[in-house]
Amino acid sequence: MVKDTRTIPIHQIRKGEPAWVKALLITGAIGILVILIGIPVLHVFYRAFENGLKAYWTSLTGNRDTLHSIWLTLSIAPRAVLLNLIFGVAAAWAVARFRFPGRTFFLALIDLPLAISPVVAGLFFVLLFGMNGWFGEWLDAHGLQVLFGTPALVLATSFVTLPFIVRELIPVMEAYGDEEELAGISLGASGWQMFWRITLPNIRWGLLYGMILCNARAMGEYGAVYMISGRISGLNDTMPLRVEKLFQEYDMAGAFALASLLTLLSLVTLGLKTFLDKKYPVHEKSKEGQE
Repeated sequence: MVKDTRTIPIHQIRKGEPAWVKALLITGAIGILVILIGIPVLHVFYRAFENGLKAYWTSLTGNRDTLHSIWLTLSIAPRAVLLNLIFGVAAAWAVARFRFPGRTFFLALIDLPLAISPVVAGLFFVLLFGMNGWFGEWLDAHGLQVLFGTPALVLATSFVTLPFIVRELIPVMEAYGDEEELAGISLGASGWQMFWRITLPNIRWGLLYGMILCNARAMGEYGAVYMISGRISGLNDTMPLRVEKLFQEYDMAGAFALASLLTLLSLVTLGLKTFLDKKYPVHEKSKEGQE
C-alpha cells in the first residue's frame, strides 16, 4: 500500500538525500548571498566610516542639499505608503470578495509596475504631465505644476510600489474567507463596522507586512524619480538621486555616508518585517483566522 505523502512534512520526504547534497546546496546559496548582498553592503558601511564617526556625521549634516534629500525621502515614502494603503485595501477587497468581468486583466494591471522598468514608468508621467503631454497645457493654464515637483515624486513612487500591499492582502483575505463578515452584516453591522471590527483585525499582519515592504521600496526608488524630478539639488533630489550626484562629483565620503544611511533604513525596515514574521508566523495567523 502506497503511503499518502501529502500529509508527510517536507523534511521527512527529503530525509534520504545524501548529506553532501544538502551541504552543497546550502553552501552555494549562502555563498551567492554573501557575494551579491553581504560584501557590497559591508563595503558601503566600511567606506562610510573609514574616516571616523565625526567625518561620517559631517558628511551627512554638513551639506544642506544632503539634509534636504534625507527630509524629502522621509516625507515622500509615508505619502506613497498611505496612497497604496487606501488603494491596496480597496483593490484586495474587490479581487478577494468578488468575481467580475475583467478581474484577470485588473490583476495584470496591478502587477504592471513589476513588469516594466521604473524609467519607463517615469516616462509615462512625463508624457502625461509634461508641457507637451496630455494634461500639460491644462495644468499650466491653471497654474498647477505636477512634473518636477513633490506631486510627481509621490505619484511615481506610489506607482512603482503599487503591487506590494495588494498582493500581500489578496491571499490573506482569501484564506480567511467571508463567513465572519457575512455574519456581521446579518447581525446588523454597517459596512464600516464590519471593516473596522472584523476585516481589519483579520488582515492586520498582512497589511503591516505590505506597508513595510512598500516603505522599503519607496525609500530606494531611483529610476522613476530620476525621470520626473528635474534633479535640482536642494529642491527635488531624493536620497538615491543625491547619492548618484555626490558620486559624480567625486565626493566619495558624502556618497557612501548617504548610501549607508539609505541602506540602514532599508535594513531596519526589513528587519522589522522579519521580527514580526517570526513572532506571528503565517500558519498561526491562518489558524487564528479559521478559529
